[in-house]
Amino acid sequence: MTALEWLDAAAHDRRTAGLERVVVARRAGDTVLDLASNDYLGLARHPAVLDGACAAVRRWGGGSTGSRLVTGTTTAHERLEEELADFLGFESGLVFSSGYTANLGIVTALTGRDALVVSDAASHASLIDACRLSRARVVVARHCDPEHVDRLLRERTETRALVVTDSVFSADGDLAPLTELYAVCRRRNAVLVVDEAHGLGVRGEGGRGAVHDAGLAGEPDLVVTATLSKALGSQGGVVLGPAAVRNEVLHGARTFVFDTGLAPASVGAASAALAILRAEPERVTAIGRRATQLAAAAGAEPTASAVVPVILGDSQRAVRAAENCLQLGVRVGCFRPPSVPPDASRLRLTARADLTDADMGRAASVLAAVLG
Repeated sequence: MTALEWLDAAAHDRRTAGLERVVVARRAGDTVLDLASNDYLGLARHPAVLDGACAAVRRWGGGSTGSRLVTGTTTAHERLEEELADFLGFESGLVFSSGYTANLGIVTALTGRDALVVSDAASHASLIDACRLSRARVVVARHCDPEHVDRLLRERTETRALVVTDSVFSADGDLAPLTELYAVCRRRNAVLVVDEAHGLGVRGEGGRGAVHDAGLAGEPDLVVTATLSKALGSQGGVVLGPAAVRNEVLHGARTFVFDTGLAPASVGAASAALAILRAEPERVTAIGRRATQLAAAAGAEPTASAVVPVILGDSQRAVRAAENCLQLGVRVGCFRPPSVPPDASRLRLTARADLTDADMGRAASVLAAVLG
């Protein structure tokens, strides 16, 4: 027996349970209708976004050449940080190579062995991993339950505490009770960290996010993280908050200090996408309209986000449904454990601002054929 022989048995178990993942490459120019991507504003291939990426490459090169603290920061990085902070209503911002590394960075930088982290039960994997790396005591709060969070904070013995949550939960599309969570954090002297990955560009006035929508942007004990790879159609992540938080993260987040800086193309693309969002806030309204239509077509409950979950239960059933949709020309997401709880496998449909009436008619026809 070899040291890696167990991998064959593990792969067999995944296939039997309907949990095998397969990397499928998209082909340029295919005609499949995409209802699976997180390109909520439809900006990933917008001409101005492509021009922004190309201009940044021509000016700065294909890579950032080093970590942000060495040679990896350009004036374009600093300008993007200022633009994001201004748009979302925070004092400062710090750009990371991904939303994942931004979450790892902020949680580990603001905690340690003398801290408590309270994480929502449905927090994204990046926040879960951040909790594991924090060296703090971690407790999991019931999903969207401020009273449970309050009890956990009240019973703590640690001096410092962090509460972490998504603003829009990626699998269900539901919203965190941010106003209530923030009130609890203020009462219990804790910091609230909110991941706006699925809120930026989708929620709030002009797409400024759920935190801004709740009137909490810029509060001194609240920090926001976001990704540039969803509504802004680029790549990267950002931490937004008070200048003192930026300074601490810059010094204490290993995913910032030791990681190569965000590539210039991604910086240029994100900056261009943000400019479009400022100029065309009607794209945000379009997302909500299309999400409502998708939910009706799938016989699902509408959400207050771009995410429309269609719960099918069994993982194999969800896989077959996704495959059938693709065969009929519509790509949908397929979420199975561990992304969702057991017996909660689902199709995950995502609304985009650039979907046309013809697209919606096509989607409705396919969903009726597969789910009906």
